[in-house]
Parts: sequence; structure tokens; C-alpha cells
Amino acid sequence: MTAFRCRIRMLFVAVTAAIAVTQPATAEDSRMDRSITVSATGTAAAVPDAARVQTGVVTEGKTAREALSENNAAMEKLVAGLKQSGIEAKDIQTSGFNLNPRYTNPRDGQPPIIDGYQASNSVEVRVGNLDSLGEILDKLVSLGANQMNGITFEVTAAETLRDEARKAAIANARRRAELYAAAAGAKVGKVMAINEGGAPESRPFFKAGRAAAAMEAVPIERGTQSLDANVTVTWELE
Repeated sequence: MTAFRCRIRMLFVAVTAAIAVTQPATAEDSRMDRSITVSATGTAAAVPDAARVQTGVVTEGKTAREALSENNAAMEKLVAGLKQSGIEAKDIQTSGFNLNPRYTNPRDGQPPIIDGYQASNSVEVRVGNLDSLGEILDKLVSLGANQMNGITFEVTAAETLRDEARKAAIANARRRAELYAAAAGAKVGKVMAINEGGAPESRPFFKAGRAAAAMEAVPIERGTQSLDANVTVTWELE
């Protein structure tokens, strides 16, 4: 009988402890039911102050060695000329290299045969002074670059300038939260959570195919760049 009573007491204590543990979670769930979550975007405009140029040299030869040798000589001239123009070594980076056979199709229905090779070597050149970008593009062609694969503009202090976009995103989220809360007969309380989401920044972009041999100084318009920030904020409702 005594053992039976002990088991009853232990069971009562266990049930009481379980209730004590679950009560805070239930209260938390109740608070979460009285909340509002809003996602918003903020934007800040900035003028690009640097650019990255994708350029390179394509050469052909009857043998792989011939195509590669000619390409190597052309790239050495290109890189040396860029450095002489004021581009630092750290701002010139190889971005691609290919050596492929060139095929021809016989008229008699026979399988394609190799009639030569093509070598291509491309580099990414960072130009920190946009006032000289047109001149650099002209210089690239005069140095032997016959591929111009694109230009992307960037803002050097983008992370700092994006802080303004973050502030605008929070303000937009707050405004919308208050609008929804008022429509539902409630008020926005304290902030419960803030999460920042990634957002790609829009960049002015220029793209061209093979560069023309008669290419002259290129007019460049840097425009403006949008720096975006996305946030998701949760508030308590009062």
C-alpha cells in the first residue's frame, strides 16, 4: 500500500512538472499569434566609380602549337601594354582559356575532319578611373584584343552606401505594418525579429562581340546604380 501511494505521489509530481514546463511555451505561442511580419525593400542610388572589362585574344593555326604560340605572344603584348597604360598587375586577372580543334565538313558525306586549331585567352581588367575607360578600350584594340565580352560597372563603397537602403527598407516595412495593423484594429508593438535577405544589385552593362579593328575612343555613360536591401521584420501586436 505504501509503495502504491509513493507511485501516485511520483506520478502527480511528474504531471505537475510537465504542466509547468508547457505553460511558458503556450504563452509564447499565444504571443506569436498576436504578431505581424512584413517584408520590404529599400533602394539607394549611387554613381559607379569603377568598371570591369572582359576582353581577350583569339588566334588560329594549322596546329595546336601554332595557335597557342601566337596567342601567348599576343596576350603578353596585351598585358604589358595595359601595365604601361597605368593598369596595376593586381587589376588584371585571367578569366578564361580554351584551345579547341577547328573542323571542316567534307562534301562527300565523310565525318568532319580537323583542319586547324583555335586558341582563346581572356582577362578581366579592373579600371578604377572611369574617366580613362574609353581610352583603355581603344588601347585594348590597338594592343591586339579581338574579343570584347562585356563591361560591368561597380560602386567601390557599395556596402556603406547600401546602409541607406537598409534604413529605407526598415521604414517601408514599419509603414506597411502600421497600415495593416490599423486596418485590423490593432497597434504595432515592439520588434521581435529582423532578417535581411540578399538582393542582387542592378548594374549598367555593355556587351559586344568581336572588336572592330577601326574602333576609336569609346563614349562611356556610367549612369547610376541601384543598391537594394531586403528585410523581413516581425512586430508584436498590441
